[in-house]
Amino acid sequence: MARALWKGSISFGLVTIPVSLYAAKSPQSEIRFNMLHKTDMRPVSNKRWDDQEHEVPWGEIVRGYEFEPDQYVVIGEEELGAAGVEATQSVDIIHFVDAAEIDPAYYDTPYYTEPAKAGRKAYALLRETLKRTGKVGVARVVIRTRQHLCALRADGAMLVVNILRWPYQLRDAAEFDLPDEDLAALGVSEPELAMAEQLVSSMAAEWAPDQYTDTYRDAVMRIIEEKATRGEVTRIAEAEGEAPEPGGGQVVDIMTLLKRSLEKRA
Repeated sequence: MARALWKGSISFGLVTIPVSLYAAKSPQSEIRFNMLHKTDMRPVSNKRWDDQEHEVPWGEIVRGYEFEPDQYVVIGEEELGAAGVEATQSVDIIHFVDAAEIDPAYYDTPYYTEPAKAGRKAYALLRETLKRTGKVGVARVVIRTRQHLCALRADGAMLVVNILRWPYQLRDAAEFDLPDEDLAALGVSEPELAMAEQLVSSMAAEWAPDQYTDTYRDAVMRIIEEKATRGEVTRIAEAEGEAPEPGGGQVVDIMTLLKRSLEKRA
């Protein structure tokens, strides 16, 4: 059973939809290896070394930002705390924009949402509204003390919170040596374009993600499973924290909240 990252709400206007937020990525999707000592198979931990190969205790480590080569500004815990954001447990929608306007490069990590019992009607209402209008909600959300920009979009029966990269996180295309968009200057002919389009059409198919497989992961897992059957297994038990208790909810008149939200924006 998936464990909720947090239980909070989606809010737009005066409408609040209680939801649980879940990581969309499966925890079994990646193969992770622990470092072990070859001679006795004991776990090997990471050490903190300075450039003179001296081990540094945690208590003597500070955070420094290198703003010039070999020049650092040290930031303390209190200063970081002052710059932090309040964990509001809410996906606060700022605007609704056309889904096609968001460059795919901005999309980062997806999270799934599940409505609480009291929010199922409002959840379905927002989901279907996004589908009919072709819009996504641009919102702010705080996950594990970090504020993110996100897109709330409808995907089938689900509302998905997709973390968006901030503009400063994307490199400018001007950094790269790219061919000009003047095809004639590049010597690209209409027959070549027609042939390329024909090839694309011949390779066209419906999007069916299940037909694509990670062959490297499959091969590594086969090796692991074969070794496991021979008893070559190292097990590390990890305790997981309990998910927070779901909050209560009240039945509300959604139409009234929608009307009041529109009146406030008039």
